[in-house]
Order: sequence, then structure tokens, then C-alpha cells
Amino acid sequence: MNSFGLKFRFTTFGESHGKAIGCIVDGVPAGLKIDESFIQSELDRRRPGQSKFTTQRKEADRVEILSGVFEGISTGTPITMIIFNKDQKSKDYSNVKELFRPGHADFTYWHKYGIRDYRGGGRSSARETAARVAAGAIAKLMLKELGIEIKAGIYEIDGIAAQKIDFDFAKESIINSLDKEVEAKQIAAIEDAKNAHDSVGGAVLVKAFNVPVGLGEPIYYKLDSKLAEAMMSINAVKAVEIGDGISACKMRGSQNNDAITLNGFESNHSGGILGGISNGEELSLKVWFKPTPSIFQEQKTITINNEEVTFKLKGRHDPCVAIRGVIVAEAMMALVLADMILLNMGAKMEYLKKIYQ
Repeated sequence: MNSFGLKFRFTTFGESHGKAIGCIVDGVPAGLKIDESFIQSELDRRRPGQSKFTTQRKEADRVEILSGVFEGISTGTPITMIIFNKDQKSKDYSNVKELFRPGHADFTYWHKYGIRDYRGGGRSSARETAARVAAGAIAKLMLKELGIEIKAGIYEIDGIAAQKIDFDFAKESIINSLDKEVEAKQIAAIEDAKNAHDSVGGAVLVKAFNVPVGLGEPIYYKLDSKLAEAMMSINAVKAVEIGDGISACKMRGSQNNDAITLNGFESNHSGGILGGISNGEELSLKVWFKPTPSIFQEQKTITINNEEVTFKLKGRHDPCVAIRGVIVAEAMMALVLADMILLNMGAKMEYLKKIYQ
């Protein structure tokens, strides 16, 4: 499937080395001010080639809106956006045309479809996430009208975790680090891996603020389940924690429960979700990325003809994919929340009466 969401729904299209990538966003309410400069600024945050810690592929990622917007305002019809690829170097992949790169989707795509675009991974490439960021920017514009804000940053790199959370510092950090006290160590870990022609993994902390109570559709469209699905759909993500996540299984109920007072919850071990529904507290997730599978060491694999070979990869790749995963995680959270807000409009008769009476 190439689409996500029920009411606020988006579909992405395109391949890493194709002519273009893009998205169609459906369900956007008419009358939303579409700030194209904001959409472009979001894409600029994800854009490759901005530092030595990301792939050196030079893409401007200039977005064009083809439909659904008139005089800067959404019309209620599908919003189509396109980003033309400019800096493909397909020849870098000539040596992997008939073999499967370890850690990539080459093996599974070939066996599922009997054909694959080997140039940069084709559809399975993280290049596709630029289209998600464009769609997420539309969702963020809608959420902004409701006072909802999403923030994210690098929580951990190569086992080096943030001790303090500073989203403002993450905006300034070259690697989107949340903690200026450990940023240098995280950078050193990335550089060490890069110098060894290797890669490292990392974790992104993403939070949403001013989320109203009541978002989430039990039982099979829970807020936490859809957030987990959204994050797990991002390339290289291998785990998602909501609230205390794994740490919660090491606690007792008396420790994990969030006491409730007239002034609200005394803690937020739940990550802002109870029974699959938002409880009004901050939404808090950690998204865990595996090391980038594109490394420049000699590796063993097999060919499409079932021959064992060794090879060394060429091309331009992120030594730590989690760095650019920050903006993608933000986008996916925004898209889930936009969908849940529209779904929640039918939860009570009083909501419908406000519209139709």
C-alpha cells in the first residue's frame, strides 16, 4: 500500500532515481492557508547534502503544488505536490544490478515482484520520505490552527543518550541532538563509523504538545497503534516506544500508573495515551533506527542467479540515517494527529449539532 490515513489521507509516488517523487494529500479541509514557504522549509530540513553527516547527494528538493490550492487557500480537493529529482548518479549502482545488498529491501522486492529498480533502491529508498515531509507540512499547518505543536530531536546515537532534553538546541545542532553536553560524543561516534566505512544507529524523541483529550478510535484504530504503524513505516525504523516504553515492563503498577488530580496527571509514564485515546498530556515517542545498511566495506551476498559473491558498495549514503529521520518522524506524527482530529468530529452528537443545527 502506498497510502496512509482514513480522513486525512496521503499517497506518495516515485522512485529514488526516477524523474520525480511526490504526494497526493486528500481530506484537507477547505479554507486552510497553505504556506508554501513553510512547506519548503520543512523539506529543507530533510534535504540531503547539508553536512558531512548526511549523504552528499545534492538535491534542492524544490516542491511544486499542482492542485488543491487556489490563491494560497486549500479548496477541499486533493493537494498534489511534486519534487523533481536532479542529482541521480545511477551508474553508482551498476555493480549491484544483479545482486542483493545486505540489510536492504533488494532481496524481498525481487522475490515479491520478480523485478526491482536497483538504482538506489527505487521505491524502497529513503528518498521517498521527502514526499511524506511535504504531506506532513500540510498536516502541521492544520494542527497549528488548533494550537498543536510537534517537536523532535536526536535522543541517542550509537548508545550515547541525551541526559537533558532541549528541543531549541536540537534546531541548532548539526545532527539535531537534544543535548549539547553529549552532542560532541555523538558526532565523534558518527565520524568514527564513517571513517571505518561503516554506519551507526540512533533514536529520535518526538513529542506533541497541546493535544486535546479524545483523539484515537478504539479498538482497531487506536492513537498509539497508528502512531506506531506510522513510525514503523519509516525506512530503517526497527522499534517504537510510547511513553516509558520498554522501561514500563521493569516497573510495578504503583510506579507506572499516572496519578490523577484536579490539576491533571502527576506524571506521564503513559506517553499521553490511555486505552488508545489521548489523555491531554504530551504525546511522547522514541523511534529507533538501525544503522544505515549502505556501508562501504566488502560484504558477502548472493546474486539473482543464486551465486555467492563478495562486493563493495559505491554511492553516497548517510552514515546515520536517524539524523534526517527527525523531520520524517515529526511529519508522520502530524499526519496521524490530523487524521485523528477529523475522525474525532463524529464521536459525539453535540459535535455534529454544532455543524448542522
